[in-house]
Amino acid sequence: MDNTVLWSKILEKIKNELSSLSFETWFSETKLYSLNNGVAKIIVPMLLYKDHLKAKYKDLITSCFVEEIGETVELEFLIQEEVDEEEKQNQINLDNADDNSIAAALYEDNENSNFESNLNKKYTFDNFVVGNSNKFAHAAALAVAENPGKMYNPLFIYGNSGLGKTHLMYAIGNYIEKHSNKRVLYVTSETFINEFIDITRKNEDKSDFDNIEFFKKKYRDVDVLIVDDIQYLAKKVESQKEFFHTFNTLYGDEKQIIISSDRSPNDLKILEDRLRTRFNWGLPVNINPPDFDLKVAIYKKLISAESLNKEIPDSVIEYMASNIGTDIRSLIGSLTRLIAYSTMMGAEIDINLAMEALKEYINAGYSEKNDVSRIQKIVADYFKISIEDLKSKKRNAGIAFPRQIAMYLCRKHTDESFPKIGIEFGGKDHSTVMHSCEKIEQEIKHNKSLADEIDKLEKDIHS
Repeated sequence: MDNTVLWSKILEKIKNELSSLSFETWFSETKLYSLNNGVAKIIVPMLLYKDHLKAKYKDLITSCFVEEIGETVELEFLIQEEVDEEEKQNQINLDNADDNSIAAALYEDNENSNFESNLNKKYTFDNFVVGNSNKFAHAAALAVAENPGKMYNPLFIYGNSGLGKTHLMYAIGNYIEKHSNKRVLYVTSETFINEFIDITRKNEDKSDFDNIEFFKKKYRDVDVLIVDDIQYLAKKVESQKEFFHTFNTLYGDEKQIIISSDRSPNDLKILEDRLRTRFNWGLPVNINPPDFDLKVAIYKKLISAESLNKEIPDSVIEYMASNIGTDIRSLIGSLTRLIAYSTMMGAEIDINLAMEALKEYINAGYSEKNDVSRIQKIVADYFKISIEDLKSKKRNAGIAFPRQIAMYLCRKHTDESFPKIGIEFGGKDHSTVMHSCEKIEQEIKHNKSLADEIDKLEKDIHS
């Protein structure tokens, strides 16, 4: 049987056993590379998948092979680079599964039914929008959620404010609570500090040990401890010592620790070396600012979740994704502002209304450093037309051709996307920009006069 057909059938079986979230995350980008001598080599998108599929899903994958081909196979997970270089990985030991202990953990009695986790239930993996900038962090978070204390401990998530770190931490906690009886505690480092200071003050006479024991039990007698914004432990010497001992206790008992910060463990010079060292024991993962495509996806997710009565055109969404800041809070705020402005003005949402409504949300200094505007002016002056002509819908050759040249130069000499360039040229579709760039690029190859003109314009751009 063809490997593609066989893997397709196996994936159908796997899909029936998993939630759509788990299947899409762990299996949608896998391929069966080969099946020889009882060894199935499976291509996965990144190294993280190798460990997780081995630890969590090898029995399921193996049983699906048995159902489909009637025999047991050994599994070997490879990333594409390893396939290309024909480097083989260590074969997976099929007898290492620890399903019994995992199952026991899932159904063990909860000793304290009134335990407060502090989790915000609205933040889940289902409503976390995944893109290139956060894909690795999302996969790592889900791996920890599916196998807490076993995969990556501690999980250290870092990145600038507003990129989704807290969302991911809540999602891990909510997933674990939903699929097990494990006790999960979410706190900010500020809460940890304040509670520690409080019990220290209460115990100044060194005789009241009840408060100390209560504090230790709260933070150490849990299965999963999630601490947000660990950087605020800076300069809190005694609090750092207490957290150090809490960390050691949980880690020694194989309890999951999840930490977030605005910088990587190595960059947390404000904390003690012994803490930073421990933060590197597990898996540090960063979340980068969302790119254009991810911001578009986030806007569409927000719009869908709100079930808006107003229609927001794709051109407006692309304008917002191109111009609004890189944190999620700004995206949410800009969408709220746009809808409110449209409602108060009694107007339909289009590019012009969006530009007027969102003036305050456009990146500071954007117009001053907008290279697209500068290139438009250089081209317009060279061909003795106006910038308004370049942005217009006029199609006569005296304007259309300079417009195509300007689009080509913008694409070549800026980092702007096709959709963003289209917006800057009066709301042109991204396919129009692509066609213009391809046309000029091809004509330059056999039209020396045009090539010379482009060369002159590029000198002005770089001057």
